[in-house]
Amino acid sequence: MKSIQNCFKLLILLFASLFSTVPAGTAAAAGHNKYLVYVGTYTEDGSASKGIYAYRFDRSTGAIASLGLAAQTINPSFLAVHPNHRFLYAVNEVKNYAGQNSGAVSAFAIDRATGKLTLLNEVASKGADPCYITIDKTGKYVLVANYSGGSVAVFSVLEDGRLGEASAFVQHTGHGPNPERQAGPHAHSIDLSPDNRFAIVDDLGLDETLVYKFDSAKGSLATDPMVAKADPGAGPRHFAFQPNGKFAYVIDEMESAVEAFLYDASSGALRPLRTISTLPKSFSGRNTAAEIQVHPSGKFLYASNRGHDSIAVFAIDASEGTLTPVEYVSTKGKSPRHFEIAPGGSLLFAANEISDNLVIFRINPRSGRLTATGKVLELAQPVCVKFVPLD
Repeated sequence: MKSIQNCFKLLILLFASLFSTVPAGTAAAAGHNKYLVYVGTYTEDGSASKGIYAYRFDRSTGAIASLGLAAQTINPSFLAVHPNHRFLYAVNEVKNYAGQNSGAVSAFAIDRATGKLTLLNEVASKGADPCYITIDKTGKYVLVANYSGGSVAVFSVLEDGRLGEASAFVQHTGHGPNPERQAGPHAHSIDLSPDNRFAIVDDLGLDETLVYKFDSAKGSLATDPMVAKADPGAGPRHFAFQPNGKFAYVIDEMESAVEAFLYDASSGALRPLRTISTLPKSFSGRNTAAEIQVHPSGKFLYASNRGHDSIAVFAIDASEGTLTPVEYVSTKGKSPRHFEIAPGGSLLFAANEISDNLVIFRINPRSGRLTATGKVLELAQPVCVKFVPLD
């Protein structure tokens, strides 16, 4: 009898060991294989694009098929998907909307059968050239960064998915040392902490990452943010958390660098650790960095370079949060403005804005290295990629 019990215990330990080796994020994604993929684009200045485009994607086979134009809308340069997967939101990156010195934010209903998007409503973003949008964890508020306006705004989400009135607005002031790029504030992104208590804003014009207290019951932002200063002229652009929430990262557009921080979840404070270039030492040309994402496993960080036209791959030290370069991979196109890691963490979709293509790479789960799959989607000026699960 004891031998049977011992065997049973060994089996339990074996299964526990197997499941403990599954990378973080994989289990959550394992329930879905079929997705809609939406791509935001630029539609002005001679672009052949007309708005947001859709694809059908099967994660189990890697197959992807075009569904064509999902919604005609002007300059939908950044997208966000509602937690219930029924609605999609896009900024309209323009300087003048309905006679106002503002861009717009558009709300769409998702047709899961066809991928088509139905416009629900539009609202002024309360600042010119909105370039980033996110949704809080409750799905009740949309948060927007206005680049030229140098401001951030929060809008309520109604039960039917439409956007309501602005519940918060913060205008940044000041400037950076670069007179061409930093004559005023330029809010470039706004993200939420894992616990939904803080909104983190990267302002390229001020060389600051600002951490605002966010009240998810009221949709309000505190007016006294904590500030993490970047190097003068660095130009903070986008932000990413490591999945365990212990570390955070900022990509500096103008300096082509990634700043690593220790994150205090109780206070929202960011403590600088180390800054590392996104470029190989051999590169001497002009470059601006763009997107940053952490792999669902928490082991790797990816950053895009426009000029070098590459994705920089870094290994993350699990205990220290610091970065070690792994490789720099050509995106097989020009100016990768954005990329997205597909659910499950096995693929990376790189949006090459200027060469009008979206290139798909396979991610090595052990090393983080990228290998081109050979799949290339032709699309005019792609600038943002988002996934919506279907099954």
